[in-house]
Amino acid sequence: MNLQEARQAFESDRARLMSLGISWEDGAEPTSYLPDGWGSDVSLAVDAQPTIQLTPSSGIPWIFTTTVDPTVYHILFAPNKAAVIFGEQRKGSWVDDTIAFPTVEAEGEVSSYGDWANNGMVSVNANWPMRQSYLFQVIKKYGEREVARAGAAKLNWIAEIDRSAATQLNKFSNLTYFFGIAGIQNYGLLNDPNLGASLTPIAKSEAGQGTLWFNATTGVFASPTEVYADIQFMVEQMVIQTAGLVDAESKMVLVVSPGAEVALASINSFGVNVHKMLKENFPNMRIETAVQYGKLSTANPQGVSAGNFAQLIVEEIEGQDTGYMAFNEKMREFAVVRELSAWKQKAMSGTWGAIIRMPFAIVSMVGI
Repeated sequence: MNLQEARQAFESDRARLMSLGISWEDGAEPTSYLPDGWGSDVSLAVDAQPTIQLTPSSGIPWIFTTTVDPTVYHILFAPNKAAVIFGEQRKGSWVDDTIAFPTVEAEGEVSSYGDWANNGMVSVNANWPMRQSYLFQVIKKYGEREVARAGAAKLNWIAEIDRSAATQLNKFSNLTYFFGIAGIQNYGLLNDPNLGASLTPIAKSEAGQGTLWFNATTGVFASPTEVYADIQFMVEQMVIQTAGLVDAESKMVLVVSPGAEVALASINSFGVNVHKMLKENFPNMRIETAVQYGKLSTANPQGVSAGNFAQLIVEEIEGQDTGYMAFNEKMREFAVVRELSAWKQKAMSGTWGAIIRMPFAIVSMVGI
């Protein structure tokens, strides 16, 4: 079929093609079918593009179609709970190396009365337990180009450096409140040498689980009655070792790991959970959690090597605090040092660890 025949064939089919829904833009209507041989004759493609000289491209650079979310998300860490559990106070200043805590004990003896008798005496026994401070620091550094490049990425780099410094100092301070500083008289809430030996939980009814409330594989398996019995055991021991200075109405803090706290939500056959039983029988007891009370593991490097831990702490006895976390400097920043095209600044903190004034007002249990 030559060109003339191809045109005639198309004209005869035009109306049928349009009735089938085929249409063309104005000015772009075809006038012919393709004659025989034209599909393979490259010379007839007079409007074809010449061969490209550059590397083939799939589009524009990706950076022009990338946006940056203006909301900055910060990586989260386990919460600092030591001060929430035991309170926190400032003692002394960063120039102090040692702190002495005066304690006074009444002593004496009575004698039978007689008008001319001179027997019987009273005195006081004063003592001065001491603790040592530990100072620690971080260095903040940032350069002019570093700050400018971060700004181009919509990051306030100096503010983020400041935030990081505060986070690191607070995290380490929280750690010392639980474990103190090795090698000096600076102890934590979990390892003060004056604390009594830990209690052993009762054996649980589920076979093979020993004394545990829960484990990471099967979750909570101790019954609400068994969990409550362990806590009741701690309260009973507290009453005994405080010689009646503490009773069921006293203000107490029960501290467990976050995993152990879930066991307190277990419900018995009457639809009552451990939380409710504790509230009814020990109305002034509050529950706090900290990861440091969990078992030591790769996922919890600040845990207790002996196993899941619990502490029952009486907040105060006869108007005297059982203790508190203490620091001598929360965060001191020194002068910014200007270098050729950068800056440096030192920040420091100081800790006394956990100051436990009345160790007999703390009962612990390990292996829950």
